Amino acid sequence: MKDRKVILSTLWIFALFNYIYADINSLIEAVFIPGMLEKLMTEGLGGPIQITQGLLLAGAVLMETAIAMVLLSRVLKYRANRWANIIVGIIHTVAVLASNVVGGEIPPPFYIFYITVEVACTLFIIWYAWTWPNPEA
Repeated sequence: MKDRKVILSTLWIFALFNYIYADINSLIEAVFIPGMLEKLMTEGLGGPIQITQGLLLAGAVLMETAIAMVLLSRVLKYRANRWANIIVGIIHTVAVLASNVVGGEIPPPFYIFYITVEVACTLFIIWYAWTWPNPEA
């Protein structure tokens, strides 16, 4: 059972690094697109999305669930652990996909790559938790 816990925790770390680097690359991209940084700073627009305190709070809560899963995957008992990984994995898969269809713009190639890796990782987390055999059975 411990091996499955360690693997799930490690998968959440992997997902987090991808979330972070996708955001860092997006900020770097904003620097090189003429007018994008100024628009973000003056109008609060990041592409088609209005950046608000509510949006930033929602993003913080979402990322905190992934951060918490690094620890929770290691300490929760089987049943709670399995369901927490499935539920949070679904939430993150949906959030990544939904956040990239807002405004109908196609993300840049580097971001499509990150989306693919992030979704593959969270789908694997869901599958891995779903197929986790009950150690008490």
